Amino acid sequence: VLTKRSHRMRRLLNSKLCDVAGASHIWWGVSVENRRTGLPRLRELSRFRAKVRFLSVEPLLEHLGKLDLSIVDWVIVGGESGRGAHPIQPDWVESIQKQCQAADVPFFFKQWGGINKSSTGRSLNGRTFDEFPTIVRAKPPTQEHRRRLLNEMTSTMSYKSTTIDPLRVPTIPADSHPT
Repeated sequence: VLTKRSHRMRRLLNSKLCDVAGASHIWWGVSVENRRTGLPRLRELSRFRAKVRFLSVEPLLEHLGKLDLSIVDWVIVGGESGRGAHPIQPDWVESIQKQCQAADVPFFFKQWGGINKSSTGRSLNGRTFDEFPTIVRAKPPTQEHRRRLLNEMTSTMSYKSTTIDPLRVPTIPADSHPT
């Protein structure tokens, strides 16, 4: 679950969704694209009651400086893509990668970005970074528990656009990891 509304996620995970906050199969993350709006989300992330926390640093729009990765389980970094994409600097990415390495946090480099992202690739200093956190296997919740959790989550939303049958929600096989 990834958001830019970290204050709302914190509020929900510390109240109505506290039952799912500690679930190891649900990863909770925030977007961090720059210092002004992104870094406050990282600070907010430390106030979540969540088992697995991650950062999606994409698109990386500027050098972020020193990051507090003490409560982070995974970091994804990528450049902006498409027409009008802001350029990403290698030293920005290298800084985050080195901080992740020092903090023993898995680092995933998604892309350099640009107008034609397939031509810029995703290699950093001659290496592809595809690191993932250790996935803790959890017993799947019962169908009744899934229904209850879904009802709790949809009741916290400000709108309801569709009805979702929790018995038809696809699941990730235990031997796979997110991509």
